[in-house]
Amino acid sequence: MGRELPMLFNAEMVQAIQGGRKTVTRRLVKYKYDNTVIQRKIDKYGKRLIEIERDVEGETYGRNPDGTSWFKLRPYLEKEPPCKKGDLLYVRESWAYKYCMDCLEDGCCQKTPDYGGDGDCEGDGCYLYRADYSAGEAKRITWRPSIHMPKQAARIWLKVAEVREQRLSEMRLEDFLQEGAVIQPEAYNDPTNAYFQARDGFSRIWDSTLKKEELARYGFAADPWVWAIEFERCDMF
Repeated sequence: MGRELPMLFNAEMVQAIQGGRKTVTRRLVKYKYDNTVIQRKIDKYGKRLIEIERDVEGETYGRNPDGTSWFKLRPYLEKEPPCKKGDLLYVRESWAYKYCMDCLEDGCCQKTPDYGGDGDCEGDGCYLYRADYSAGEAKRITWRPSIHMPKQAARIWLKVAEVREQRLSEMRLEDFLQEGAVIQPEAYNDPTNAYFQARDGFSRIWDSTLKKEELARYGFAADPWVWAIEFERCDMF
């Protein structure tokens, strides 16, 4: 039995999942140190990603006064993916809560929240989700950050089918489309045009999830290492 783990998605990606256009998500392989690089290591133990100290002359290798060379064993960390095949992911998204007393329709309540004493919601009511509302409608609702969404509020569950490592530059047209990128129908007549349309759409979404100071290291143009996580929808209730 796999683990139950949270995973954050913005409203645009939630809509893509609901529409069946998104079946893969990519998550950063982040650095722990500044003087390291991430690379793929293949040996008798298999294939994996490691974060290894940079190879710098005078620090990790050099020459002795007698002309011989010296080398320092570079330490490394194995990078662990955020989930594994068989795990269940519950989607955390921007959300809100409306009490029954605030509802205008009878019988609209879907779930009863239980915050375990660390929240301020009590009684019956409805969970609301930002992805279901237009920009104009959303302005009239006070939304809560996805990071604070409790598991019982999750409406979308995903089962992990595969996890693999790759660089963003290795993505093909099919990869962009499985990420939920949208292209013009006529673009399919020209594979090159379709690729660049899909790539541009994905890169825009990717960079929008990062802070400005992270773009140099983790932006699409930086070609970072990522975990490609394939999933399928599943029902939990």
